[in-house]
Amino acid sequence: MAIVKISNLDKYFGHLHVLKNINLEVPEKQVVCLIGRSGSGKSTLLRCINFLEEPSHGTIEVDGVKVEAQGKGKEHQKLIHDIRLRTGMVFQEFNLFPHMTVLENVIEGPVIVKGMDKNQAIALAEQNLDSVGMLFKKDEYPLRLSGGQKQRVAIARALTMQPRVMLFDEPTSALDPELIGEVLNVMKKVAQEGMTMLVVTHEMGFAREVADRVIVMSEGELIEDAKPDELFANPKRPAHQGTH
Repeated sequence: MAIVKISNLDKYFGHLHVLKNINLEVPEKQVVCLIGRSGSGKSTLLRCINFLEEPSHGTIEVDGVKVEAQGKGKEHQKLIHDIRLRTGMVFQEFNLFPHMTVLENVIEGPVIVKGMDKNQAIALAEQNLDSVGMLFKKDEYPLRLSGGQKQRVAIARALTMQPRVMLFDEPTSALDPELIGEVLNVMKKVAQEGMTMLVVTHEMGFAREVADRVIVMSEGELIEDAKPDELFANPKRPAHQGTH
């Protein structure tokens, strides 16, 4: 069963047609890496899944919640809210609240958005911070963390919302080279624990090692969808080998 199902998805920015009739299904526990040149529509596709961008046409379904593009009214908003509860998102920039400690950042969503009991949220947050190797920094403020540490906290924060699907939008692109490995290792661990993941990335080594499927995007279309070994050994369109 597909946990993410995208049907006939189009996205326009004004006259610019940035996503063109995208159809994609992702089974549960699968790790899908999206690669392609800048401007090919990868991040926009990710942002349409949780309606950070409203699609122009088509439907998005996540874990049984189905939303038609361009819906109106309270019911549409409720469905978007339900989809967001099922998707965790990790951005290029870490988006941590600077005036809150690491622990406060991580429990904010579960307590405010889900109405979780604070003690329960703290227990869950500490468990997730421990799993990304950041429990020892729980009382620090983001200012005192490296970029890699901030991103690991951002991953723990997304996991503490107990999503069914994790979306990663170039999570290492704002990091210094020596910090990229620590974040990729955490992502690898999340994948091994059975999380469904869609990852927009330039890290071909990660895609090769961790992805079940690699999808190549070009000019708003999915032009290739294959297992990493097949794709890297034998690309149909060699032009995208330099996808950095």
